[in-house]
Amino acid sequence: TSSLRMSSGKTIKRMGNMTLMKSLHALLLAFSLQTGMLPSVALQSGWGSSPASSLRMSSEVTVFGGGGFAGSRVCKLLVAQGASVTSISKSGTVPKWCKDEPWTKEMEWKSADLLSVEEYSLDEVVGSPDAIVSCVGVVGTDRNVLLKGNGDANVAAFNSAKRGGKLKRAVYISVGSEVDACKENWLPEFFQGYFEGKILAEKAALDAVGGDEKKLCLVKPSFIYGGSEFGLFPPRVNYEYGSAVEELLFFPPFKALADITPGLIKVALRPPVCVDSVAAACAKAATDDSGVLPTLDGTEEINGYSGQPKSTGLTDALEWGKEKAIEFYDWAKVEVPKAVDAIQAKVDETKK
Repeated sequence: TSSLRMSSGKTIKRMGNMTLMKSLHALLLAFSLQTGMLPSVALQSGWGSSPASSLRMSSEVTVFGGGGFAGSRVCKLLVAQGASVTSISKSGTVPKWCKDEPWTKEMEWKSADLLSVEEYSLDEVVGSPDAIVSCVGVVGTDRNVLLKGNGDANVAAFNSAKRGGKLKRAVYISVGSEVDACKENWLPEFFQGYFEGKILAEKAALDAVGGDEKKLCLVKPSFIYGGSEFGLFPPRVNYEYGSAVEELLFFPPFKALADITPGLIKVALRPPVCVDSVAAACAKAATDDSGVLPTLDGTEEINGYSGQPKSTGLTDALEWGKEKAIEFYDWAKVEVPKAVDAIQAKVDETKK
């Protein structure tokens, strides 16, 4: 992602010969220092498909980074719930993955560069929302860029929303505590800017709701997967691949192993979380009128709050493999004898 540029088994064939070891290796190398599909999983999760309450129907929600990977999916869910939704991103454009979907025309897409816009101009764009969701974040190798993109940009966003005077709830996609625990001895020095930025953002988010922790939801994932593509900057694996790894790493032996291993090894052995679940958690919190918003640290807590069903990517992959093995066996029973007979005939012919 950038400061505002974050940017089943049905399709398992694309996994080809990918192995589970490759999945774990990908997670270890591409663990998420976070971002920034919803179409099926999140809408089937039980949240986002029920009738909206009158409060949710009238809520004005601003999504910072709404043009990105997670933010755009948050917008989709909020629109489905009847909220009045505004996306604010650097480009102000609809993401490619959903540009032709009807819901994109039922909300506003605005542009603002959080790192350079004047306060009064930003306040005009932000207005006076009832709730805000920030999906703003960056990854990279420059400490100053990481500090500004994760810290200063979010501080500007939350401060503007606070000045609107109506803010009831704030939601922020931060970073999992187990990832944060790696900052001292497991990561290069420049990553300190990333974590320092996250701290600034969390403080600004809390201040935006008057210091009331009950009005702030921190969503703290480690590695977020989803969509249809793989990527390195930011690190990302697609839905089928990530879903298989999530299911695998929820098995008790992997959980026990993760509990006793340190640092990035622990992070790599924790289940990743689907972007659908992150989006559903953010959208739910933004319209949650219970009076007490949670901090969601890690995949299990995020899935529990969002109502995300258990991942079945591994099961689907194995089932697909089983079906293909049966198909191959049925084909071989017919074709192999034919090939043997044809070869034998050629051999017999050469002997004449």
